[in-house]
Amino acid sequence: MSIERQEVLQKACDFLARREHSRKELAHKLKRACDDESLIEELLDKLADEGLQSDERFAESFIHHRYNKGQGPMKIQQELQQRGVSSELFEGFLYSEKYDWYEMAEQTRLKKYGEAIPKDYQTKAKQSRFLYSRGFNGEIINELFK
Repeated sequence: MSIERQEVLQKACDFLARREHSRKELAHKLKRACDDESLIEELLDKLADEGLQSDERFAESFIHHRYNKGQGPMKIQQELQQRGVSSELFEGFLYSEKYDWYEMAEQTRLKKYGEAIPKDYQTKAKQSRFLYSRGFNGEIINELFK
């Protein structure tokens, strides 16, 4: 094994030891250390075959982490797509019964604005925009204010 190959493999393992990475993220980080794209692709295939890198595992971990930060499904979905994870891999996790998006939207609103449900249009609109920016869809937001 060449020295460059060993160094790139070691860097990849170092990145994966810190946290899960999508294949696209890992490739992007490794390109800073090595310009041989075929070597990077070969090593990413090897890591995936050995179970060290998994987009599915990354998606599950990412969704769990973002959910616990009070983010909604639309924002999480967009971020996963930006990280190169296909929707077939993450939709099962994102919309599983494990996550109650309505409950999370309610907790997020309560944490920011308190118990009182707004009566006037301006306050409702402000809170709705906040929740929408966090990634909750209109259906969930409208249900909160009923």
